[in-house]
Amino acid sequence: MTEQNIPKKSALKGIFYAPWERTFDKILSPFEDFIHRETTSGLLLMGAAIIALILANSFMADTYLHVLHTHMGISVGSWEIDMSLHHWVNDGLMTLFFFVVGMELKREILVGELADLRQAALPIVAAIGGMVMPALIYLAVNHGGDAARGWGVPMATDIAFAVGVLVLLAGRVPKSLITFLVALAIADDLGAVLVIALFYTQQLALDWLAGSGLLVALLFFLNYVGVRRPLPYFAVTTLLWYALLQSGVHATLAGVLCAFAIPAKPKYDPRLFSVRVKELIGRFDSHHPEDANIMTNEKLHSVVQTLEHGVHSVQTPLQRLEHGLHLPVAFLVIPIFSLFNAGIPIAFGAMGETLSHPVTLGVMAGLVLGKFIGITGASWLALRFGLAQLPSNTRFSQIAAVSMLAGIGFTMSIFISELGFATQPEYLLMAKTGVLAASLLAGLVGFAWLWWLGRRADLA
Repeated sequence: MTEQNIPKKSALKGIFYAPWERTFDKILSPFEDFIHRETTSGLLLMGAAIIALILANSFMADTYLHVLHTHMGISVGSWEIDMSLHHWVNDGLMTLFFFVVGMELKREILVGELADLRQAALPIVAAIGGMVMPALIYLAVNHGGDAARGWGVPMATDIAFAVGVLVLLAGRVPKSLITFLVALAIADDLGAVLVIALFYTQQLALDWLAGSGLLVALLFFLNYVGVRRPLPYFAVTTLLWYALLQSGVHATLAGVLCAFAIPAKPKYDPRLFSVRVKELIGRFDSHHPEDANIMTNEKLHSVVQTLEHGVHSVQTPLQRLEHGLHLPVAFLVIPIFSLFNAGIPIAFGAMGETLSHPVTLGVMAGLVLGKFIGITGASWLALRFGLAQLPSNTRFSQIAAVSMLAGIGFTMSIFISELGFATQPEYLLMAKTGVLAASLLAGLVGFAWLWWLGRRADLA
C-alpha cells in the first residue's frame, strides 16, 4: 500500500479519513440534503438528455431505437408479461420515482412547507395558477382534434432542473425563495399526479380496478396494525402495480399510493431513545478496556448493533425510505428515464415547421407564458386579498422571476406527453420538442432575470 492510499489521521485522535471522506462527513439538514441531491440530479438529467439527443441524431440512431423497442418479458407457467424496454422504464422503473414523489408529498403535508396553511397558501395558490393557465393556453392553440389531448403536458414543473438553476444563484437569492420554489414544485407534482390518475387513463377494466382498491386497502391496513418493515408494503405494491397495469389506470400511481401508506411515526419516542443511548454508551465504555478491537470484542459489537437498531427505530419508516431511495432515484432512475425519452430526432432543415406546429407552440407557450402568467397572477391575487404572505426577505419581482423558472417542465411533462400521444408519434415528437425548447428558454430567461435582480440588490 502506498503512502497516498493510507487514510490521513484527523486532528481528533482516533478518527481517520479516507480521500473525499471529509466531504461526506458534513452534517446537513434534511432540506439542505434535499436541495443538494436535487441540484446534482438536475445536472445528471441534463447530461442524460444531451446524450439521448446525440444518439438520436447520429449514426447510432437506429441502434438507439432498436434498444428502446427491444422486448423483455417475465413468464411463470402460462402467465406472462412482456413489454419493450421503453415501456419497462416508463411504466415500471418510474414507479420508484412516483414512490419518492409520494413520500415527499406526504412529508411536506405533515411537517413541511405545506403543513402550515398560512405558510403554504402562497405556493399552493401559485401552483394552481401555474397548472390552470398553461392548460388553457395550450387548449387555446389546440382547441380541437386529437392534439387537444396534450393539455396536461405544460402543467408540470421539473423540480430537479428548476431548483438546480436557482441554487446556482444561491448567493444572489434568499434561501426562502428556494423554499418557495420547492413547495410550489411539490404542490405542482401533486396536481400532475391527480391529472394523470383522472384524465390520462385507458379504458377501465372494472374487475382489475376493484382488485386494485382492495390492495390499496391492504396497504393502509398494514399501516394501521403497525407494520414498519418495508418488505410487506413492497410486496403488496408489486401486486398493485400489476393490477393497475391491467385496469387501465397508469401503473406508476402504485408508487404514490404505497408512499401514502408508509408509516410516518417512529417506534421509539425521542426521549426514550436518548435515555437508551446513554445507557448503551455506558455499556460500550465499560466493555472497551477488555479489547479495543470491535471485530474481536463480541460485547462491544453487540452494543453497537443494538445502538444501530435504536437509531432505525427512532426514525420513521417514511424518513428512512425517502432518504434511502432518493439517491438511486435521483442519480439512476431519472437519468435513465431521460436517456430513454429525450432522444428526439431533429430535422434542422424543417426546424421552422416543427416550431410552428400547433402542438409545439401550445407546449412552449403553456410552459413559458402560461407558467409565468399563472404563477405571477395567482400570487399577486393571493397577496392582494391577504390570503398569503411573501416569504421572508423576498420581493415580488423575485416571485415573478421564479415563475419563469417554473416553466422548466422536463421529467413530468415528457411523461405526460408519452401518455397523451402514445399512439400518435408525430404529436409526441412535437410535444417533446416543445418541452425541451421551452425548458431551455425558461431556464435561461429565469436565470438571467434572477441574476439581474441580485445584481441590483448588490448595487443598492
